[in-house]
Amino acid sequence: MNPAAQSQALLIGRILLAAVFLVAGVRKLMGVAASAGYLAKLGFPMPEVMVWVAIVIELGGAVLLITGWNARRAAWLLILFVAIATAMAHRFWEFDAAQYNNQLNHFLKNAAIIGGLLYVAMLGAGGLSLDSRSRPS
Repeated sequence: MNPAAQSQALLIGRILLAAVFLVAGVRKLMGVAASAGYLAKLGFPMPEVMVWVAIVIELGGAVLLITGWNARRAAWLLILFVAIATAMAHRFWEFDAAQYNNQLNHFLKNAAIIGGLLYVAMLGAGGLSLDSRSRPS
């Protein structure tokens, strides 16, 4: 693949990954109390604080991925965030038969998101990114 096409594909990949976090962060922002209630139900400590931490991570991480600024660090932060969310909310093996498949799908989706973020963490944001513009020549 030529370098221009590769840079464009990496940008599209970053945007698609970021969309998950951008939408989730905006939805939490639109319903902070409901989101805090859900986090409390999952057993998070200080759910009112944790919902704001989640919003900052999701919205900030999305912006960093899209712009490609500090993309590797953002990817590592989002990997940790998704791993914690998955461990807390999508323990499919604990659900009854009616919810098992749904929770398994969420678990696997989150594992795939972590996989995509690992690519960004290991390989960087690509040519169409602020990271590539700030590298010394």
